[in-house]
Amino acid sequence: MDQKTLWQQYQALPEDVQQHMLDFLAFLQAKYASAPTSKPAPKDLAQEPFVGMWANRTDLVDTQAWLRERRKAEWRE
Repeated sequence: MDQKTLWQQYQALPEDVQQHMLDFLAFLQAKYASAPTSKPAPKDLAQEPFVGMWANRTDLVDTQAWLRERRKAEWRE
């Protein structure tokens, strides 16, 4: 759609609808104006506090066995 057609269609709308369109346009401008233009640098996950939080759990030494038991308990197999 070219600009002339868009402008004609906009002008053909009632004034309250035109105002809604202007409000929506302002919303879109605000939303996308602050969008980052580049990717943030990847974080070093080893430094995150959640890494190693279950290191001392003795019931999770064999995770496959633990998961198998949880499924039996939940699924009643």
